[in-house]
Amino acid sequence: MAEVTAAMVKELREQTGAGMMDCKKALNETNGNMEEAVEVLRKNGQAKAVKKEGRIAAEGICRIASKGDTVAAVVEVNSETDFVAKNEIFQQFVEAVAEQAVNSDAANMDAFLEEKWNEDGSKTVGEVLVDKIAVIGEKLSIRRFERVEAAGGCVVSYVHGGGRIGVIVEAKTNVVNEAVKEALTNLAMQVAALSPKYVTTADVSEEFKAHEKEIIAAQIAQDPKMEGKPEKVIEGAVNGRLNKELKEVCLMEQVYVKAEDGKQTVAQYLAQVAKENNSELSIAKFVRFETGEGLEKKNEDFAAEVAKQMNA
Repeated sequence: MAEVTAAMVKELREQTGAGMMDCKKALNETNGNMEEAVEVLRKNGQAKAVKKEGRIAAEGICRIASKGDTVAAVVEVNSETDFVAKNEIFQQFVEAVAEQAVNSDAANMDAFLEEKWNEDGSKTVGEVLVDKIAVIGEKLSIRRFERVEAAGGCVVSYVHGGGRIGVIVEAKTNVVNEAVKEALTNLAMQVAALSPKYVTTADVSEEFKAHEKEIIAAQIAQDPKMEGKPEKVIEGAVNGRLNKELKEVCLMEQVYVKAEDGKQTVAQYLAQVAKENNSELSIAKFVRFETGEGLEKKNEDFAAEVAKQMNA
């Protein structure tokens, strides 16, 4: 009998949308034959998504679920079209996925998809996803999730653009009141708008700095104004541009978007809020999901797509 590897199970799962154990069983039954395993899953009604697998699911929405002030989870669920992303059945499903995530202890997506569905323990999350694909008629994908639990503080969340962007901010604080939560929500909105990559410059890896310095140095080498300049001057210019870039990618270094003077940094704003509330206050982390980021999107005429479906 052929050995059934984890890679084979993963490939069959991606092709059919069936559960991990169902895929493993089908491969065992067919001695590792992928095509026959697909047929087994289809015959058992476990491969409802097989005809949708080749499509691109790059639209969709983000949703956030919370438990009190200390736990929150953000999910991104994708669909093929924006039309389906606005569908009430789809949106209710994404909200249920977020509720699943906030109560989950899964460490990765595979484990999450194998969890028992909170609303129906007879099915897994992955099986419910396949059912929704069959009902809605488009390829759907639970792309990612992240659960944040505050240790010694609180979490706040913000959803922008009807679900296009979802943000969670975790703060360390000994005071959790409306003023503090409002300030943190303001920062969540800033994260949504300006998309920082790090909380502070201390979080920036040396690899990132070295990579950016290499790019900046190459740019400066092509600048006629820097031609013939001493190495020390060039090095100073490289470091200057890097520091400017770090202020843009580090949340605490950014100018606070609501600053009345247009100069106050996020760090200064946070210090002001802490002083006003007699508290210790710092940002532990943030999570920012933007729907479809990094995914290839189809550029199709929606009217033509509808006409194609009607004529099918």
